[in-house]
Amino acid sequence: MATNQDLSLATSQESKKQPMPNRERKNQVMFHLMMIPGLLFLIIFTYVPMAGVAMAFQNYIPAKGLLGSHWIGLAHFQRLFSLPDVGLLFRNTIVIALGKIMIGTVLSIIFAILLNEIRVIFLKKSVQTIVYLPHFLSWVVLSAVVMNMFNLDGSITQMLEAIGLKNLNFLGSNKLFQPLLVGTDVWKEFGYSSVVYLAAITSIDPGLYEAASIDGASWFRKVWHVTLPGMMTIILLLAIMNLPNILNAGFDQVYNLYSPMVYESGDILDTYVYRVGLIGRQYSFGTAVGLFKAVIGAVLMIGANEIAGRYTDRKMF
Repeated sequence: MATNQDLSLATSQESKKQPMPNRERKNQVMFHLMMIPGLLFLIIFTYVPMAGVAMAFQNYIPAKGLLGSHWIGLAHFQRLFSLPDVGLLFRNTIVIALGKIMIGTVLSIIFAILLNEIRVIFLKKSVQTIVYLPHFLSWVVLSAVVMNMFNLDGSITQMLEAIGLKNLNFLGSNKLFQPLLVGTDVWKEFGYSSVVYLAAITSIDPGLYEAASIDGASWFRKVWHVTLPGMMTIILLLAIMNLPNILNAGFDQVYNLYSPMVYESGDILDTYVYRVGLIGRQYSFGTAVGLFKAVIGAVLMIGANEIAGRYTDRKMF
């Protein structure tokens, strides 16, 4: 006599063998057809330009093209590591990128915790809108605002001079330019970055807060022993996923704010590639620098993916 388990197994096998209805098949075909424009865009503007990577191994001359230019192997990479300023470029890139990641993460978590404490819905939504807005503005626009506020006669500089901090040249001092880059980027992005942390807070069981209140825990104790542990998986995941961005210090921000006076502290790999490869017309050398940066980023991304899978049970791919 067949058991219920056998009957359910037979039923599931029969359902698997049933062909897909024509209507559903047509819908699937339409969905795949809708993907074609996006795939073509991806192939044309992402994969086809990868052929230009060959310039990193050539003495590329635009008139001769990729097929006619002379191959020189790893000469451009050897030149890269023989530059006297290569250490400075990597140091600036890593310091600026790490500053943005670390300070931005901490402020995003703090802001999400504080925002979650607001009980007046209108006030909460208003604060969210105000803080999220800078994220959607381009650095082409924001750079003009930052320059007007932090130049020698800017409003922020004048306010600091009024309290005794004089001779502050944020846009022309190598000591102040990196903090300016980190601070303005964190101001622009911390509100929008807090969205994920706010979602993690709302997923925490309210019963844990009630139990902590019964035990007499203060607000700080609830945050330390309930909120932060409940967010820890997301915090670790996002921190690990930010590893590949260590060499991405923000070209658009730096390019729009820096000047030759602050090359020592503000010149990063991306701006160097632009200045040497495009403005200096050293296309092959610029491609070699960009390729090296891309390879390091790919290795970090793969490593971050494995670390994320090991410690958080979640992966990007």
